Amino acid sequence: MPEAGVGTTASDRVADVLLLFAGGPRTVGVTRAARELGLPKSVVHRILQSLTGRGLVAYDAARREYTLGPAAAALGGRALRESDLRSTALPHLVDLRDRLQETATVSAKVPGGRLFLDQVVGAHEITMSVEVGRRLPLHAGSVGKCILAFSAPGEIDRALAAGLVSLTPETVTDPARLRAELARIRADGFASSAGERQAGAASVAAPVLDGAGEVVGAVSLCGPRFRLTDYRIAVLAPEVVGAAARVSNGLAAG
Repeated sequence: MPEAGVGTTASDRVADVLLLFAGGPRTVGVTRAARELGLPKSVVHRILQSLTGRGLVAYDAARREYTLGPAAAALGGRALRESDLRSTALPHLVDLRDRLQETATVSAKVPGGRLFLDQVVGAHEITMSVEVGRRLPLHAGSVGKCILAFSAPGEIDRALAAGLVSLTPETVTDPARLRAELARIRADGFASSAGERQAGAASVAAPVLDGAGEVVGAVSLCGPRFRLTDYRIAVLAPEVVGAAARVSNGLAAG
């Protein structure tokens, strides 16, 4: 659901419909979109028809649902290529991977969650890769929790009140427990997780801040849980914090 006061104008409604495609199933139907956005089905149908005419979504007649269209793919590709956060972070991701052998990633904060902007896949035979461009929730996994911990208090309150969906048995869904964890992350300067978003995976992340000190994303290292033990996370954390700080400095200087 959009935040209170958001999605009331025509342009906001169009944006909210498009953002449904950033996460969740590959296809979106009128009924589901109307339910999630709290809009009449007739309004959602008109928006989707308009987006279809512009190539931003495409109608799947077999499913009677909509998918992202070629125009959306072109916009997304250009956004990724021209992202200052991605271009600033990439050399630091390469450095992390080369020195520490694990997959290094950079994520951006987006409305309603975050998404992976890029990755440099680890050098081990058994390693991890992430899905670039998919919107993911903030309450599950080190990257999301790191971004949420450094967000404004009002944003944290809204995220905790929105309902914490369990992605794996390890996902923290108790608001009080998560709030305490976010406070600890903010004090430590990094977040870690094991199996919270994806079973068998572990990661450590640190926030990236813009020139105004606002969190805009995070840098992380991730790998299989059997290799990223608590001891290994403790070794990697200062490296990730340092890389994220260098990315923050690069954004501020740019």
